[in-house]
Order: sequence, then C-alpha cells, then structure tokens
Amino acid sequence: MSRPILDINRLSKIYKTNEHTVHALNNISLTINRGEIFGLLGVNGAGKTTLSSILASLHPPTSGDVLYNGNSIYNNIIDYRKVLGFCPQRQNLDQSLTVEENLIFAGRYFLMPEKQILERVKYLLKNFGLTKYAQFPIQALSGGNKQRLLIARSLMHNPEIIILDEPTVGLDPDIRRTLWEQIKQFKQMGITIVLTTHYLDEAEYLSDRVCILHQGKVILIESIANLKVQHKKERLEDIFIELVKEQE
Repeated sequence: MSRPILDINRLSKIYKTNEHTVHALNNISLTINRGEIFGLLGVNGAGKTTLSSILASLHPPTSGDVLYNGNSIYNNIIDYRKVLGFCPQRQNLDQSLTVEENLIFAGRYFLMPEKQILERVKYLLKNFGLTKYAQFPIQALSGGNKQRLLIARSLMHNPEIIILDEPTVGLDPDIRRTLWEQIKQFKQMGITIVLTTHYLDEAEYLSDRVCILHQGKVILIESIANLKVQHKKERLEDIFIELVKEQE
C-alpha cells in the first residue's frame, strides 16, 4: 500500500479586494502518495495553480494545513523546502549567468558542498542533453532547452518532491514527448511529482492519479484506468469535458 508523503487538510485560500471576495480553494482535502505522479487538472480559475503554489510554499493558505510525512510544513518551512523542487510555468532563469552557472547557483542556494555541486551539475547537464550548452548564455537557448534547464535546476538538490507547473506549455510535440520520458524517469527514481497541466494527453500519459478541481473544490481523485472504466470512455479528455459540463 502506498504511503502518503503530503496530506492536504481542509485547505482554503481566499483573496479579497475592495469589491470582491474570491474563494480560490474551498476547504479541500486530499493525499499525495510517495513516488506517484499526481496530476492537477481543471479549467482556468479552478484553483490548481493556487494549490500548487501553496504546496510549493510560495503562498500561505487562508486556513487549513499541509502535512509532509505527518507534520505541518509550517512548523519548519526551511526543512520542507530542502526536500522540494519547483519548476515554475514562467521561466525565471538568471539571464546574467550561463547554463552551468544557473545550476551552480541553485546548488549553492541549497548549501550543497562545492564538490557535490560540480558532480551534480555534470550529471544533470548530461542527463538533460545540455552538456554542449554549458557555457551558453540563457538568451542563446531554444525554448525546449530552457525548459530542460528549468527542470534540471529543480532537481539540483535531489528533492523528494517536484512540483511541475505546466512544464511543457508552448513546446513542440517532439520536445514535449522527450520531457515526458524524463518525467517518467523521475518516478522510477522514487521522486514524487505534482503535475499541473492543461494538456489532457500529458496528464493521461504521465499521471498515476488525477485530481480534478472546479471552482476551488475537488470533483474527484482517481486513477486514469479507473476513470476510463467508470465512464466507459477511452480518453481522459472526453471524461474531463463530461465532468466539467456536469458541474456547470
């Protein structure tokens, strides 16, 4: 039986302005198991980016808690961040550094020993096909190679959990497929992956389970195989459209 690594308990996030109150997340609870690829799906405004941002410790919840191995991440947020890798949707690579220097900086950020940093950089450059671009400035990279570097950077400190926020958005199909296979490799290494994506084929290919959010609430959490049996459909996209229509 799979062991939970993250428990989300009665989590809410409310944004207030002078005129409006928005419940981005409304009292949601779910469990993410160790070593699984957990897909977060939903239409725009469903709450998936808000949830991934809270799990990445970028924003605090209004109420509720996130537990890592049974303990609140807010009891020791620094230690939690040490086991967490985050690949943002918008590229935020340091334009003043080379490819190699971006990875070195990430290692130093996590206080890794210099020898270990250099070994890890060499490994990641090779694994992501970036060795020949090591001394390139960021501006000289293609979109696909920038995305590879972003994901490599999130792995620099050997995290237990990686949050991938739209990791293949805007990329060519062949590059997307290559990144999918690399993400599959992370799972084989025992890394837990939280995947936020708009691409239903991506979620179907990669996810062990998916969580569909709608208007800040969890519609369902289920494996792809079980969803296909329950809804008698072959594609996750068709199931997703059906479920969203039911909510509306």
